[in-house]
Amino acid sequence: MNAPQVPLFDIAAENQSIRHELIRALTQVVDSGRFLHGPDVTALEEELAAFCEVPSAVGCASGSDALLLSLLAFGIGPGDEVIVPSFTFFATASCVARVGARIVFADIDPATYQIAPQSVAELMGPDTRAIIPVHLFGAPAPLDELLELTEGKPIRVIEDAAQAIGARSRGRRVGGIADVGCFSFYPTKNMGGLGDGGMLTTPDPDLADRLRLFAAHGMRPRYYHSVIGVNSRLDSLQAAALRIKLRQLPRWNAARRVRAARYGQWIEQAGLREHITTPTVDPADESVWNQYTVRVHRGQRDALRQYLAERGVATEVYYPVPLHRQACFRGGNVRWHRLAETERAAGEVLSLPVFPTMTDAQQQYVVDSLREFFSGVSRRRESA
Repeated sequence: MNAPQVPLFDIAAENQSIRHELIRALTQVVDSGRFLHGPDVTALEEELAAFCEVPSAVGCASGSDALLLSLLAFGIGPGDEVIVPSFTFFATASCVARVGARIVFADIDPATYQIAPQSVAELMGPDTRAIIPVHLFGAPAPLDELLELTEGKPIRVIEDAAQAIGARSRGRRVGGIADVGCFSFYPTKNMGGLGDGGMLTTPDPDLADRLRLFAAHGMRPRYYHSVIGVNSRLDSLQAAALRIKLRQLPRWNAARRVRAARYGQWIEQAGLREHITTPTVDPADESVWNQYTVRVHRGQRDALRQYLAERGVATEVYYPVPLHRQACFRGGNVRWHRLAETERAAGEVLSLPVFPTMTDAQQQYVVDSLREFFSGVSRRRESA
């Protein structure tokens, strides 16, 4: 019997289960001719606001735009500082550069990979105007600690929830806890669109109105511009598809949690703890496992990844080059202090497949492949 191939994602399989609903919804949009500002956009905003337990949600073109619009709406620009983790996707920091503010890179907690409040506290200063914690890999960032740090200060907290739609922090949905939440509907996200798209959520209706203004060229009424905004719209085709996917999201997230728990059990049973550290989530929080990211010890990460690829198991390294090491930020308007945990994580992390339609046989094959690789490592070490 042939060994199963295990992709990192299986978007086609997820879409297949709702294919007829998607086609029907897209056909209705095509027939209506309302490709922008259509009723599906308004309905998705209302439905996602309810899902995130906030009064307001505002659609936009991407998760990257959601972050940018947040900074624009808060008036953040030259002379201001924004604290972000260095261990994250590029968009978390690039939005800061685009408004002309200084990027301040914080370190992470080595157990959770989330931004470390102690590092943030060391970096906060008189020019700090915002903090952008990232709910990395689907798990909540330590929002309570960060909000305590900013209490009574003119510092905004912007949740980068691009990887964590549906996650909970102390029982509250991410995206509805701080000043604003930023979501991405990139196809590989837990609720991925049929292209790109984004959403902002906020408990402040006045802020929601300001975000809408900035997302529409700062134009209100038509051809009258009170601020310089951008053109960032969620189109009706995407919204129609995403409304269907939102109804599936709790089921898909639950399937990810099952697979994540199984990885922990099976890796333990396989005796791999000396070689691999499995991810940690605060017991008071609930992850949605956009990624299942392990640490590989003793410099074996790249060799393991190559071995898995040869056996048909796809993996990814999120992220091999921390943002403070990116060429585009060299000599730029950035600063940081100590980023030792960020540097260490970049050299050790490896994300394993954890998609909702992953079969038991596929997951068992991944764990068996891990065990076989490290059995070979142990034999080579003993014979050396």
